[in-house]
Amino acid sequence: MRRRLTVVLVLLIAGTLLAAGAGSLIITRQAARNDAERQLLREASTFTTAASRVGPRVLAVVSDVLAPEGGRIITITPAGAVMTVTGRGLTSAVLPAGLTSASLMPARLSAGDDVSGWVGGTAYAAVPADVNPATGAHFPPGSHFAVLLTRQVGALGPSWLYFLLISGITLAVAAAVAAWLARRLTRPLVQASEVTKRIASGELSARVVTEPSDYPELVSLGQSINSMAERLEGGRDRERQLLLSVSHDLRTPLTSIRGYAEAIAEGVAPDVVGAAGVIVGESQRLERLVADLLDLARLGADRLSLHIGPTDVAAVVGTGVEAFRPRASSGGIALSVSVPDPGVLVAADPDRLAQVVANLVENSLAFASSSVAVRVVALPAAAGGLAPVVGPGGPAGLAPAGQAGSGGSIMAAGEGAVLIVVEDDGPGIAPADLERVFDRFYQADRGVAARRGLGLGLAIVAELLRAMGGRVRAESPTGTGGGTRMVVELRRWSGP
Repeated sequence: MRRRLTVVLVLLIAGTLLAAGAGSLIITRQAARNDAERQLLREASTFTTAASRVGPRVLAVVSDVLAPEGGRIITITPAGAVMTVTGRGLTSAVLPAGLTSASLMPARLSAGDDVSGWVGGTAYAAVPADVNPATGAHFPPGSHFAVLLTRQVGALGPSWLYFLLISGITLAVAAAVAAWLARRLTRPLVQASEVTKRIASGELSARVVTEPSDYPELVSLGQSINSMAERLEGGRDRERQLLLSVSHDLRTPLTSIRGYAEAIAEGVAPDVVGAAGVIVGESQRLERLVADLLDLARLGADRLSLHIGPTDVAAVVGTGVEAFRPRASSGGIALSVSVPDPGVLVAADPDRLAQVVANLVENSLAFASSSVAVRVVALPAAAGGLAPVVGPGGPAGLAPAGQAGSGGSIMAAGEGAVLIVVEDDGPGIAPADLERVFDRFYQADRGVAARRGLGLGLAIVAELLRAMGGRVRAESPTGTGGGTRMVVELRRWSGP
């Protein structure tokens, strides 16, 4: 590639030089010939003035003097023949090489018109001359006189040699510059090609090394490749973690199901009803895991069906939270819920909104130390923009789905929005993890490893809300001892 680019640049410069040089030489030569014609016309006009005052002998002498310089005093006979005036009288015109009688246009000269032009490397000019009657009597009656001057303007000759010499030097410099430029352009591209091949072969740790002297576009290309590699590497790590987590989450309930089923089948189960309950519970756990994976796959392929319509947010949130009351009680977690009066409608799919609430509450219960608070806030339509809302436990904030922050007050992007806030008093989320808590398969280290799942719940929340036109944000810490707050924004229902 580098060689081809160098050759192309050199050929381009060579073609430009050839076109510019040849054009310049041709234009210069044409200008020189035009200047020679004009000068010859002026000189010939001067001679015609003198010829009108001299006798035939002097006229012949003048013609002989002009002959070595390519000049002549010529006559055009009534028959249109061109003759030369010499000391021996009229002779057939002996013209410079390439110049013919026809080139002098005898008819135009006889009519009193100037004639000029060039043939090959010879410029010529012929100007009609009036001689006195006494001089004209020595020539055939009806003859017309003219002064003919010629001059060699020459071929391009040495000019071409100079042009070729300068072009050769220019091309040598251009070749060096082109080679340097091609090397500077192609080095990052070659490196990027090699790195992408290594990435394609599975070496996801490969990176493109950029230098400050590289062109910004090439630096941007290298950074894009590095960003892609980092994402692929992170995806592979998350995939491995997913496989490990799925294996663990599948193996544990399957082991329980198999153990209790075998005990029932062998008749050794001390409590058949209790064993059956364990089997049912573990089966439901497996069902939820498979459902999460299927939902995430459908969301990624935009194949999840949604039925968005007017949804009573208080009813959905209240019912969803109450379903977790037994689990919270068994874990010693105080679960509180605060919802507005029924009738606050949002634009959402009721079933998917219930799934969002369930995932957020389940996530908070997994990390809470002693309490989880859920509240629904219906923001008033503020004239002028954003409306801050502060609820129990301190202020909260809001940003687009998948974004996160730390601290602040709830700021509704749309007037009259409805917020669902889920807050726990757990260890909180590290600042480095806040930006990624909604990524698929990502699990923030919150110091409770035994309660960590597959990292699907919050990703499903973000995807579902995005599909319904809502947003979610994570904030941490919410107090001096930690704490995490999840804030969901939903659009009020405004009719079909």
